[in-house]
Amino acid sequence: MAISNDRVSGFEDEPGPGPVRDLYGHGRNGIQARWPGGKKVAVPIVVNFETGAEASWPSGDRQNDKIFEFPYGIDDRYRDLPGESVSEYGSRAGIWRMARLFDEYDIKTTISGCAVAFARNPEVGAYVQEAGHEPGCHGWRWEYAHLLDRREEQERMQAAIQIIEETCGSRPVGWQSRTASMNTRELVVEEGGFLYDSDAINDDVPYFVTVSDKKHLVIPYSPVYNDHRFVIGQGYSEPEDYFKTLKHGFDYLRSEGETHGKMMTIGVHAHWIGQASRASALKMFIEYALGTGDVWFAPRSEIAKWWIENSDSFATN
Repeated sequence: MAISNDRVSGFEDEPGPGPVRDLYGHGRNGIQARWPGGKKVAVPIVVNFETGAEASWPSGDRQNDKIFEFPYGIDDRYRDLPGESVSEYGSRAGIWRMARLFDEYDIKTTISGCAVAFARNPEVGAYVQEAGHEPGCHGWRWEYAHLLDRREEQERMQAAIQIIEETCGSRPVGWQSRTASMNTRELVVEEGGFLYDSDAINDDVPYFVTVSDKKHLVIPYSPVYNDHRFVIGQGYSEPEDYFKTLKHGFDYLRSEGETHGKMMTIGVHAHWIGQASRASALKMFIEYALGTGDVWFAPRSEIAKWWIENSDSFATN
């Protein structure tokens, strides 16, 4: 039964700040994306490098971030030494285990780092530059941008860009907040040097939005294929659990990729996946995906460039 225009009207969102919600996307038939070499699934591995940029007493916050490795939390009135140590592992050991893994398979990734994390361990930035990974910007610190006013957020964004350019050898072209504010996407576009942002988790492929009359690319992130489930509820107790989740998702997207190329973002953290047992799960998946011949492992910047240059030729029916 057809729905009258009168019944449809009134369901639009009210005008307001921030991105306009889009519940339609690429539509019922999707978009017939194609990846280089006829690959069926583009897989950006995004390493979230946040060590030393989280809330902590030594950083002057007088509060502790929740790193989740322990079944208890220390009251914010006291310094959380165990939690700080979990974070430190990512910078001291975890990031280098990841580096060796990516080097072994010659995979280029997005090292999505907080500027403060790069500043406190510039050797990581040097590695990003030498190995040819993308230096993505994960904010000034691992902070809640929605609590900042527009001017403060803009100043921190500019400072973050400068630090990442200094430590990694090139400016970031991709942005991802911990929590975006109503102003974040506008600030990203106004800055002028970003190809994309990843402050959305609402699709399996990139898409364009209009921001201040400018065309802007969004490369969605994903909490589904994220290693945080090693430490939160409904999580993974064995490396094989994570590997199976990645494999099942990849296989399904691979089947859809016969006609409609898909993207599968794997988000990991140096202080979590950097642990040896957990790293083994990612290694198993890399070996499996490469063995299919259908995967394009690429940093988000390369996916962004490909989409910008080729998406006009993708069919939508």
